[in-house]
Amino acid sequence: MFRNALEPWHLVLLVLVIVLVFGSKKLPDMARSLGKSARILKSEAKAMKDDGKQSTTSAQPAEEQPPAQRTIQASPGDVTSSRPVNEQTDTTTQR
Repeated sequence: MFRNALEPWHLVLLVLVIVLVFGSKKLPDMARSLGKSARILKSEAKAMKDDGKQSTTSAQPAEEQPPAQRTIQASPGDVTSSRPVNEQTDTTTQR
């Protein structure tokens, strides 16, 4: 049904419309920013993949890990220093 849906003349027409809409002066900047975004996405995906490998090899079971202490940083005009956050615990019982 969709045999040969994207032919070469479709691509030429698409490029022509993009040039008309954005203008030839903005296209290099757009291509540059698109390339930077692609590199950032690739490096973040690789970092997440590497973090996943490291966490699976050295991860402790959830019961053995102590809960992390959260702190609130003081604002520049605040005279107190950072203080721990008191998290509310769920007091309802499950049946």
